[in-house]
Amino acid sequence: MIKRTILFLLSVFSIHVAHAQNQSNALNGDSIFYQMKKVADWQWKNLETVGWKNPKKDWTSGAMYTGMMAWAKLANDETYYHKLIKVGEDNTWQIGKYRHFADDYCVGQLYSQLYTIYKEPKYIADFKALADTITQLPHTEGLEWKKNIHLREWAWCDALFMGPPALGYLTEATGDAKYVDKSVELWNKTTEYLYDKEEHLYYRDSRYFNKKEKNGAKVFWSRGNGWVIGGLVRVLSVLPKNHPERKKLESLFIDMSTKLASIQQTDGSWHASLLDPESYPSKETSGTGFICYAMAWGINNGLISEKKYLPIVSKAWLALTTSVHPDGKLGFVQAQGAAPDKVGYEDTDVYGVGAFLLAGSEMLPLYLNHKNNVLIKTVYNGTATTKQQVIALKWTAITNKIKNANQKKVVVRDGATHALIPSTIVYKGKKPQVLKFTVDISAGTNRFFEISTK
Repeated sequence: MIKRTILFLLSVFSIHVAHAQNQSNALNGDSIFYQMKKVADWQWKNLETVGWKNPKKDWTSGAMYTGMMAWAKLANDETYYHKLIKVGEDNTWQIGKYRHFADDYCVGQLYSQLYTIYKEPKYIADFKALADTITQLPHTEGLEWKKNIHLREWAWCDALFMGPPALGYLTEATGDAKYVDKSVELWNKTTEYLYDKEEHLYYRDSRYFNKKEKNGAKVFWSRGNGWVIGGLVRVLSVLPKNHPERKKLESLFIDMSTKLASIQQTDGSWHASLLDPESYPSKETSGTGFICYAMAWGINNGLISEKKYLPIVSKAWLALTTSVHPDGKLGFVQAQGAAPDKVGYEDTDVYGVGAFLLAGSEMLPLYLNHKNNVLIKTVYNGTATTKQQVIALKWTAITNKIKNANQKKVVVRDGATHALIPSTIVYKGKKPQVLKFTVDISAGTNRFFEISTK
């Protein structure tokens, strides 16, 4: 009995040590990068071996592509872009069957973002034809959930992730402001109808206005509000700084972030029901992923306080990474639906992976840019070909950021993988003038370089 007790205690101790190690490693740059790679690679392998549960034009797939695009931008490996281009080719670059149904043109986000890199007109031709029609329609119908209104208007909160960013990224691709302007106009219409100004949360659709949870609270769905705040920052990311509606959307983001921060659970996640978390006691990774993504973006872009929100997104990222199976499968993803529901470790779906990868894409620069005594250099190759680039940094830029910088101890590392990168220092006499290093940057890739002392 004593032996069994000792073995049991050792087992418990090991679990606690492993958990502590996970906590300490959660915000290592290489840990974030490799967690993203692990999840992305598992998902592609699963799709290739098990098959696609839903069509490649479907909203579930479209949501996954948003994260896969974010990962491809960081991976420095054009293989991931090739996989996404193959999706477009399989779809013949068409949107879904119901052309004015936001779920069926969520895939337009993928097409527009690929176009910004590869400049192939066929990528956006069909989606642009639809978007041109959308910008001309009056959109005067009410948003009550009846008469298939969802096929014509953004009458449910999920649509705010599917539709507005698709139009916004088309503006980024074409330079034509009418698409993002229309997205903001229709965003405001949906917000006026579905946003609860007291709770600072969105109802899923009009059917939920009078529904209550078991504890008597209003029904606000975690993933539904994740769709909203995730879609909101994607629109803000392409909205001009001087746009007349920008301040209004920024205020909405701040209000939602404040509310969501106040109801984060002790496990770091947001449970399926935001105001009745005990009815659905497990963490839920799709809603948590989108919320983590949005808040990390908000910190990175100066809209919300680092001091307040960095602990929140760090806990959320830990909740996400501890939901990843050893083989890379992401668990605790609530099944497709329209309301809070139960979820478990084995539950997964592609949109959850999209949320996870989006979150990681903002957590990586957030972690790097808040390191002490380190200079981070960001380099983006927005072209369709791999480039070898010589990076030159003035020595004064380094000494301004790194205390007691010594040319014999300064090193350059890949911010994502932590791999050492050979560098040289150019001198004028005995004084260091410039730090140089040469790197290959794949098409459409954003790379971070960390300059620090040994």
